[in-house]
Amino acid sequence: MIDDLIGDLPRLQAGHVWLVGAGPGDPGLLTLHAARAIGEADVIVYDALVNAACLRLAKPGALLEYAGKRGGKPSARQRDISLRLVDLARAGHRVLRLKGGDPFVFGRGGEEALTLVQHNVPFRIVPGVTAGIGGLAYAGMPVTHRDTNHSVTFLTGHDSNGIVPDRIDWPSVARASPVIVMYMAMKHLATITDHLIAAGRPPDEALAVVCNATTDQQQVLETTLERAEADLVVAGLSPPAIVVVGAVVELRRTLNWFDVARDPARDAGGRGG
Repeated sequence: MIDDLIGDLPRLQAGHVWLVGAGPGDPGLLTLHAARAIGEADVIVYDALVNAACLRLAKPGALLEYAGKRGGKPSARQRDISLRLVDLARAGHRVLRLKGGDPFVFGRGGEEALTLVQHNVPFRIVPGVTAGIGGLAYAGMPVTHRDTNHSVTFLTGHDSNGIVPDRIDWPSVARASPVIVMYMAMKHLATITDHLIAAGRPPDEALAVVCNATTDQQQVLETTLERAEADLVVAGLSPPAIVVVGAVVELRRTLNWFDVARDPARDAGGRGG
């Protein structure tokens, strides 16, 4: 039945580019559109956060091009990546731009899509499960819960220059959003927590860092705003990571299903990752 459903989906055509989200890590979170596109593409230009298991769906002979960006490491320039997509499509290839999470959520998919528009290259956007929602769900933390919050703010911890964005209105974020979910925030976590505490967030407010979300390497650090920097050093965690602040962190004590699934002997109420 799944094969029948996939058979009715749109096909990746020659000379077209699909910008596709691969989800936060677990290959099971690929959409049907994404799975089909991986299997049809002549060229797959993929990011650092794409699980290698997803690439095993590629057809024999498909060209796999790495175009990952990781903080502090040499990486391709965004402009070069965007123009590479144009060149590949103009050469008549079926081109898949595969990105971790969702291409339009801090994934620079919008920049790539605008370049395709400027060069009259046909394209399709395939959303993916973003880590700020799916990754937290695997860590037992819903981004919304009617007993804790009716709004949530998603923000990035660094801008294109690798520093904390100066256009974020931290006092407004601190006052208005019961839950704050931060991408790429680990490097500047001390600065960010200082901003939030200075803006009025309680120093003992719950904060969690989720690394390698939805994979077997997933680790979770539960701490507080004031202890986050020191606890992160002791834990020795490294990116990729999602940081969340707010009362939903405390729901992990009850909803920590993923760690229990990996280790049934583990108490679902246990803290840490």
